[in-house]
Amino acid sequence: MSISSPARRQFLGRAALAAIPAFLRPRTALGAVGLNTEQRAPDHVLVTIFLRGGADGLSLVIPHADDHYHRSRPTLALASPTKGSGTGVADLDGYFGLHPALRPLLPLYQSGQMAIVHACGSGDQTRSHFEAMATMERGLYGAQGPASGWIARHLVSAPWRNPSPLRAVALGTMVPDALRGAAGASALQDVGDLNLHDLASVSHAQLHECLHSMYNTNSGALATAGLETLGVLRTLEDAAAAPYHPSNGAAYPTDDLGHGLMQTALLIKKGVGVEAACLDHYGYDTHVAQGGSIGLLAGQLTTLGASIAAFAKDLGPERWAHTTVVVQSEFGRRIEENSGAGTDHGRAGVMFILGGHGVAGGRIHGRWPGLAPDQRDGPGDLHVTTDYRNVLGEVLARRAGNGNVGAVFPGLQFTPMGVTYA
Repeated sequence: MSISSPARRQFLGRAALAAIPAFLRPRTALGAVGLNTEQRAPDHVLVTIFLRGGADGLSLVIPHADDHYHRSRPTLALASPTKGSGTGVADLDGYFGLHPALRPLLPLYQSGQMAIVHACGSGDQTRSHFEAMATMERGLYGAQGPASGWIARHLVSAPWRNPSPLRAVALGTMVPDALRGAAGASALQDVGDLNLHDLASVSHAQLHECLHSMYNTNSGALATAGLETLGVLRTLEDAAAAPYHPSNGAAYPTDDLGHGLMQTALLIKKGVGVEAACLDHYGYDTHVAQGGSIGLLAGQLTTLGASIAAFAKDLGPERWAHTTVVVQSEFGRRIEENSGAGTDHGRAGVMFILGGHGVAGGRIHGRWPGLAPDQRDGPGDLHVTTDYRNVLGEVLARRAGNGNVGAVFPGLQFTPMGVTYA
């Protein structure tokens, strides 16, 4: 029986659909296009890196010129830039400096491609990791309001259509809460996992041919989504056929974050319609033996800095100019170190915004509340002076092209702070 036989084509079509990973199967017209118009999606990719565990913002971006910092952390405080070499902080403005493990990011900061927002965080007072992460990724305080994630609401409210099955992707094993409610949001660890698996009696080429024929002879949003899915699969199968070699001499760390950002760069380069990519970096709950210039936290930051620097280098100036990276954590940590040479759960933390264009970099944004005892929040925390949603809303409005900030963050009195520009 020839491949053109209607009965065989129908069989192969069903078999091929069964072979496609569930998250790549064409969805209904509503699921494929959301509530969008015919406006084209902007050529922009939002990449979020969530530091799970409550990263110590006072160690990422250190107020090294403040005596209260050194007195509050007799064993954890890092040496000022003028004391020694190699182990001290990388000075930014005479008051703040980067942790030495983040030195790979210093050229991005100095060239205006990295902005820092200090003393930022959520209005929620919880010290629970799970509650704080859920609140932050939902983008709302309290039980009222939509259960969807803030990135999902961004994609739904954006005034354009994008039928790509990889419009929203998490590089890891799970879809984060920020993507909850996004049509077709998927989690993957490796681009090579996206393929049409051969069936015993059906060749790989026949699977592609039958599916293409099925969708090409129909019209409408479902057919468009089907053809888009097949095109994405073909592109990624070709890409996975040979080892990926980063561009421009970029060298990624070999851990999950480095691998995830490398896979993100590959997806961006292949032009498969990615608009939002989410990554997690674990290991920031440093209650014990946090360390200073070396140690537990320094190891995490070494990976973080090297991974982001490699990602920017790999993309190259043109693609990097159309990419915005947001780094955040669920909360910061106490100003005082604890008896275990670590730090406990606190309030305000720090955010990084990076990109090759549209980032008001080389500056530390936000109002600094100070570290003196009478300037602290509650039991000894850094005050939150910037609502993290204002930072994210500005990224969406000025970089991602979605001005519907009120739909993404209901109830927020949106106040741009000049972290980005169009």
